[in-house]
Amino acid sequence: MKNLLIGEKVKLTSIDEEDVLKFQKWYNDASFMRHYDIVSAIPKTIEEVKELVSEAQKSNTAYIFAIKNLHQEEFIGVTGFEDISWNNGTALIYIGIGGEKHRGKGYGMEALKLTMEFGFEELNFHKIQLTVLEYNEPAIKLYEKLGFKREGVYREFIHRDGRRHDMYLYGILRSEWEALII
Repeated sequence: MKNLLIGEKVKLTSIDEEDVLKFQKWYNDASFMRHYDIVSAIPKTIEEVKELVSEAQKSNTAYIFAIKNLHQEEFIGVTGFEDISWNNGTALIYIGIGGEKHRGKGYGMEALKLTMEFGFEELNFHKIQLTVLEYNEPAIKLYEKLGFKREGVYREFIHRDGRRHDMYLYGILRSEWEALII
């Protein structure tokens, strides 16, 4: 039996009190927020972040995981699903690697693979989709490397720094994912 939610570099766990403090710092980092979310990069209080995490943990249409590096067990990011449509077997996946020092080291790729595996094998999803802003080129490369296919464009969806940017819709079907892992 597989060691679910544990890879070679990272593991996915629940978010605890200590993690929320670090997560709140990321919500106050405009650079992180401009890649992680489409909402305005407005700082959040610790109470607001606790509420966001609590809502996801209580929801039956969402899952949230802490990404921790395997050896130090340091909280380095978040991943999970939202907008789960159980009757259709679909969900929106997300990921965010918090500190700059943890980006570009393969943590995001492994965490996303583990999340996808959980979605397809444990939750029996048929399709996993995501959205990404056109200027987030590292994320786009990662998603395409993991087998996601661009399915559409929300043209001029977001306004940042005096310019309009497209948002791309990506998806991967269970059969496509299975073909990649076999």
